[in-house]
Amino acid sequence: MSPQWVGGQAVLEGVMMRCQDRFVVACRRSDNSISLIAEKKVPLAKRFPPLGWPILRGAVSFFESLILGVHAINLSAAEVLQKEGEEMQGWQTLLVVFLGLALGVGLFFILPTWLAGFLPPLHPALLNLAEGLLRLAIFLAYLFLITRWSEMRRFFAYHGAEHKAIFCYEAGDPLDVGKAQQFSTRHPRCGTSFLLIVMVVSIFLFSLFGWLPLWQRIAVRLLLLPLVAGLSYELIRLTARSRLPLLRLLALPGLWLQSLTTSEPDNGQVEVALCALKAAVDPESHGKSVVMGNA
Repeated sequence: MSPQWVGGQAVLEGVMMRCQDRFVVACRRSDNSISLIAEKKVPLAKRFPPLGWPILRGAVSFFESLILGVHAINLSAAEVLQKEGEEMQGWQTLLVVFLGLALGVGLFFILPTWLAGFLPPLHPALLNLAEGLLRLAIFLAYLFLITRWSEMRRFFAYHGAEHKAIFCYEAGDPLDVGKAQQFSTRHPRCGTSFLLIVMVVSIFLFSLFGWLPLWQRIAVRLLLLPLVAGLSYELIRLTARSRLPLLRLLALPGLWLQSLTTSEPDNGQVEVALCALKAAVDPESHGKSVVMGNA
C-alpha cells in the first residue's frame, strides 16, 4: 500500500504537515518542549469534487495553500512566544494572503511586463521571452536576498527537516531522526520548485497572446494566473512521480534552486518535523494542543 500524499512547510521554529484532512503544526518552544497543534482542514476538492479535476485542482490547491500557510505561521508564532489570544481572525488571515498575493503579482508579473515595455520594438515572441527572463531574474534575486537575511537560516533548516521527514515517510522507513537524516533536503514537490515552474510556464502561455498594450498585457496575465498555477501543479506532480529520464531532468533546476531555500537541519529540527508528520498521518495522534516531552 503506497503512503498517503503528504505536504508541508516550514514555520517559525517548526514545521507544518498536512495529510488529507489533517493539519498539524509542531514547534520547538523556548523550554525545549515540542508543541503540537492539530486541526481538521477538509480540502475544498473533497467538499466540492469538480474542484479536484486536473488543472483546476492546481489553482485551488495554490490558493488554499496560501491561506493554510499564513494560518500555520500565525499558530507557530503564538506557540513559540507562548502567548494566548494572539491568533488572527479569519478576515485578518485573508487580508494577509491578499496583500501577499498582490505583492507577489506586482513584483513577479506586473513589474517585468512594465520593464519589458521599455525595450526597442521586437518580434512579440522576443518581447515575451525578454519579459519572462526579467521575471525569472527578479525571482532569483528575491530568493538570493532573503537567503542573506540571517534570521531566515533556522527557517531554511526547518524547511530541510520537512523534506527529510517526508522523504523518509515516502520510502517506508521508520520515522526516526537517524533514518530521516540520511535523506536529502531537496524534494521534487517543494514550493520553490513549483514557483520556478510557474515562471517558465508563464513565458509560454503569455506568448500565445502576442504583445498587447500595457493595460491589456496586465489584464491577460492576471486572468491567466489560475491557469498558470494549475498547469504548473500538474507538471510538478508529473515530474515528482515519473521515472522517465526526461521528466526527471526537467525537475533538476527546481532541485538546484532549493540549495537557496533549504539547509541541513540539526537532529532537534528533524525531530520536530517527524512529530508533525506522525500526527498528520496518524489520526490517533491528534490533539488541539498537545505538548510533547523535552527533546
